[in-house]
Amino acid sequence: MSKHWRLETDATGIAWLHFDHLDSPVNILSHEALEEFDAILEQIDNDRPAGLIILSDKKSGFIAGADVKSFQANTDKPAIEQHIKGVHRIFQRLEDLSVPTLALIHGFCLGGGLVLVLACDYRIARDDESTRLAFPEVKLGLFPGYGGSVRSIERAGPLPALNFMLTGRSINGRAAKAMGLVNSTAPERQLMAAAADMITRMPHKRRPAFYHVLLNLKPARGLISKYLEKEVRKRAIPEHYPAPFALIDHWKKHADDPRAMYASEATNLANLLSGDTSQNLIRVFFLQERLKSLGSGSGFKPSRLHVVGGGIMGGDIAAWCALKGMQVSIQDREAKYLSKAMGRAHALFKKKLKKPRLVQAAMDRLMPDPKGYGAAHADVVIEAIFEDAAAKQALFQELEAKVRPDTLLATNTSSIPLETISESLKNPQRLIGLHFFNPVAKMQLIEVVHGKDTAPELIKQGAAFARRVDRLPLPVKSSPGFLVNRILMPYLLEAMELLSEGIPAPAIDQAATDFGMPMGPVELADRVGLDICLAVAEKLSPFFNLKVPEKLETMVKQKKLGAKSGTGFYSYKNGKAVHEGSEETLNTPRDLADRLIFRLLNESVACVREQIVEDADLLDAGVIFGTGFAPFRGGPMNYIYSKGVEKELQRLQQLEQLHGEQFSPDSGWAELKV
Repeated sequence: MSKHWRLETDATGIAWLHFDHLDSPVNILSHEALEEFDAILEQIDNDRPAGLIILSDKKSGFIAGADVKSFQANTDKPAIEQHIKGVHRIFQRLEDLSVPTLALIHGFCLGGGLVLVLACDYRIARDDESTRLAFPEVKLGLFPGYGGSVRSIERAGPLPALNFMLTGRSINGRAAKAMGLVNSTAPERQLMAAAADMITRMPHKRRPAFYHVLLNLKPARGLISKYLEKEVRKRAIPEHYPAPFALIDHWKKHADDPRAMYASEATNLANLLSGDTSQNLIRVFFLQERLKSLGSGSGFKPSRLHVVGGGIMGGDIAAWCALKGMQVSIQDREAKYLSKAMGRAHALFKKKLKKPRLVQAAMDRLMPDPKGYGAAHADVVIEAIFEDAAAKQALFQELEAKVRPDTLLATNTSSIPLETISESLKNPQRLIGLHFFNPVAKMQLIEVVHGKDTAPELIKQGAAFARRVDRLPLPVKSSPGFLVNRILMPYLLEAMELLSEGIPAPAIDQAATDFGMPMGPVELADRVGLDICLAVAEKLSPFFNLKVPEKLETMVKQKKLGAKSGTGFYSYKNGKAVHEGSEETLNTPRDLADRLIFRLLNESVACVREQIVEDADLLDAGVIFGTGFAPFRGGPMNYIYSKGVEKELQRLQQLEQLHGEQFSPDSGWAELKV
């Protein structure tokens, strides 16, 4: 008796195998589910039905892939290799069945689930945007296993398949058909009939064009692999992210020998999965899942949003929420700001939605509202005006009189404590923070800021709103700088200090990116805006004894504000930083990276001690998704523990002796588990 699969045979003799993994909201290829699948395939081979159609009973999708939990902390290479070879055998049994087989795909079909469908004779995908096929393994520091690197190349050809695997991107059913990954697409109402018809007709199986066969030959593989490595190096380096380079090498060496490809896949996956990068990226995956779960259970389902403030942040928050299907009104005293906000929104919708009718529908959901009439009907109101406590207090006093009693009131302040802003409210506990990060369309995190008296239900509602607009909520305690800005500011200020010591900006940024940061701190300051950096630094300096660099003050006075003004620490051409003087990056101090990173680590320890977030894991999640902190290192606290608390503390003390009191260890180091 199977727990996860249900087999039934219709009047025409076709067997329909339904997958519905017990005790899971999605179908996963757990060890138990795979064992049951293997037994069912043996039964199918013996019974010889007219055909086998595999489908999912989960509304969410077909199969989400392998059971990632089984990969966590699994560093036993022989056991990993044995497991992968076992799945190879099961999927080969599926491919070798004596009856025609078909996979009926809806929703997501990812990783190992996609390999399963590629082992079938035929594949039909539901024709709608919710159908998404992908090999996301590269995001976990792996490449497709279970035979995925072999079958995808056989079905689509080497270049399309390799690009698909190397990017981890998802595609809809029509794109998958164009690639050769599925045979056909059909609307939902026709899926079952189309599947039965195809498996009865058994049409000719499509193969890649002849030139794809030539590209798989050894002489071509050498040239193509060099090109692919060059392209991948633009996004990652092997020392930080070995998986894409391992995939290219795996194909280069073995693509003309399927048996060797399968063996190489198992060996490579065992090596990658047991390594630090993959284990840390798997950790990041579960941190992300934890943040997603924070938005569930409140019952709060907001559909109307009112944003006050038509500047870049307010306008972009409004645009993003309209893109995600909310009805949004946006208020500002000056029509010019609303006009600019609508223009930026239209550009965002064109980029994301492509189709004119979808762009127009999104524009229809976004309404300029200079008088603020939308506040009375809103489920959520977000204030995003300039950073002035008195102005915000006056605004919320006005808003409180307009909105419904159950409307969620929120501020997007980046540095002013909630307690200060809410002083003007009759019910101060009603206000929360919803702190977005710039650029809104790219940054995944929203800090859900709460005071000591904030009702837990309001925090849950703030998290639910974040999930409603496809963002990751992070509950943080109201404190100067909250979490992300507080941790980021010492890191940025140390970069300013290094500049004042004569270290070239490209050298400073290179040290950070060599560590694994997505962008160096000098360019990051330019991108954020030097005026914003200065304002935040000035607000935080009294609380944390931060030294505000004179250079930063001077540049703001000179209107050299960074990328938005065209000149900052770098000059900018077509939106890109011009890194002049990069030849000066040689012979820089050996402790350059340490000076940057240990400022960040020390502040992270302080935030854990003060419980700015619930625990160290949530801190790691916030810093990764809020600053881009090197994901392959698993977050600042994970980095400290992986390197050793005592060792890292000693290094911090050395930096204090060499460079000053800004490296004085926080008392929280003594509380960390050694």
